[in-house]
Amino acid sequence: MRRTVRDTHLAGLHPALARIYQGRHITSAQQLDYSLSRLLPPVSLMGVDAATELLEQALDADAHILFIGDFDADGATACTVGVLGLRHMGASNVGYLVPNRFEYGYGLSPEIVGVAASRQPDVLITVDNGIASIDGVSVAQELGMSVMITDHHLPGPQLPTADVIVNPNLPGDVFPSKALAGVGVIFYVLMALRARLRTLDWFGRRGIKEPNLAELLDLVAVGTVADLAPLDHNNRVLVAQGLARINAGYCRPGIKTILETAGRSRTLVTARDLGFVVGPRLNAAGRLEDMSHGIACLLADDIDQAREIAKKLDRLNQERREIESTMQQQANEIVDQLHLNGALPMAICLYNDDWHQGIVGLVASRVRERTGRPAVVFAPDGNGVLKGSARSIDGLHIRDLLDSIATQHPDLLKKFGGHAMAAGLTLEKQTLDMFRRVFEQAVVDVLGKEHTPEALLSDGCLNDDDLCIEFAELLRASGPWGQQFPEPIFDDQFEVIEQRTVGQRHLKLRVRRSQGKRVLDAIAFGYFDKHSAPPPAASLHVAYRLEVNEYQGIRTPQLIIEHIEPC
Repeated sequence: MRRTVRDTHLAGLHPALARIYQGRHITSAQQLDYSLSRLLPPVSLMGVDAATELLEQALDADAHILFIGDFDADGATACTVGVLGLRHMGASNVGYLVPNRFEYGYGLSPEIVGVAASRQPDVLITVDNGIASIDGVSVAQELGMSVMITDHHLPGPQLPTADVIVNPNLPGDVFPSKALAGVGVIFYVLMALRARLRTLDWFGRRGIKEPNLAELLDLVAVGTVADLAPLDHNNRVLVAQGLARINAGYCRPGIKTILETAGRSRTLVTARDLGFVVGPRLNAAGRLEDMSHGIACLLADDIDQAREIAKKLDRLNQERREIESTMQQQANEIVDQLHLNGALPMAICLYNDDWHQGIVGLVASRVRERTGRPAVVFAPDGNGVLKGSARSIDGLHIRDLLDSIATQHPDLLKKFGGHAMAAGLTLEKQTLDMFRRVFEQAVVDVLGKEHTPEALLSDGCLNDDDLCIEFAELLRASGPWGQQFPEPIFDDQFEVIEQRTVGQRHLKLRVRRSQGKRVLDAIAFGYFDKHSAPPPAASLHVAYRLEVNEYQGIRTPQLIIEHIEPC
């Protein structure tokens, strides 16, 4: 399906690029201005004044501040931004603690508060979590700690009794962007705190150089992209500024060495690299071991120390890939069997006794992509409890759906939380079959029985002249592309000149537009995960991304194929 393009005018742009932007509802050059002056001010963010007051008092008293992070890339970068930001503002006693996924689970639980208490903090600050931590906040306050929650997840009907809550998704919050990731929320708190301290002549009175918070934007960019936060204009500013710093070499040693270890050039980094290279390596630590490895890498000031940790993260990521591959193959077999048994259900719910709870979210994403249906994948957590990860499709708010299920079946879900497109949940193993039935019916109630899978949206055709390295580089430079501001996808008919299998899973092609002259390399990654044989036709209808391929210093245009069908 081709995108609808509004009749608008973007003067001076390449015609194809203007068409791409129009399809993403860009109507003026101002929406493409990613300078820092275009960032929304923090003044309208609910709770930010109370947050800066609490932090000012903590800094003045040299209080012990402890960040409680989350075990994903957003949580790791948010924790790093918080620790570095407060240190730059004069905090001498600031640290962090990340719950181990397998011991304590998610968020500020009473158990993790007990661990935190052994460090005797005065102030606990959650990043990328806490909005559902009713019991944990109460326990912390009973132990004499002040608690500040910074989060972006959707709140439930009851809020914790924290001293301060900063979350753009709170009811009544008028902050114009609801798309901030957890790292974006704590960055905004730091911006507001710096402004408050500036008015108090804090830096001058203490002989501290006022920090340049832009130095943290590489971290903000990584967390925002890795968490699939919607790239509204405000988030595009944050990501564009972070990418500019990375590509100029002004980024944390940890980010430099993660890119280096993955074989990526640090001068050609895009948002896709943050999402598919840096993010997965950070996430691998939280999925398989402990996210403290990822935070240590990001906090490291010494390049050699950062490099050693980055190598460990790369090894963990390779292990993660191997586990995921096995789980994905098993999930595909279950889905294939569902096809053989009749119509595929409107919602997919999968479980295997041997699956790894740290990988279920990745498998749920792949199942959703393969079937075009919302998916929940479960793994055992011991003692008869299952941990699940849900991924949704456009038009279905998965966190609200789980909330509705919990209301109608109050004993079914033990815990749940998340966003519109992704959520986590736990339940008793004995209730899995019931959940599967309830979940499928709830999806049918929202979408209807005749709902069809999401269409792949195309930005139209490119002519031969645009299938070149210059336009590929222009597209790369015209982002950042990402969630809800997707990379351009084009479609056209191509003649197949040559095709072969690469790495057992990928289909490599040389193609030419029908009636065109330019011959191009193309690759369909993971083609043989879904197909047993190459496409049978010599002429194909292809949906593709136009990218820059660099090999031995030579840069050429390449088609990254998203979908193939015979003409």
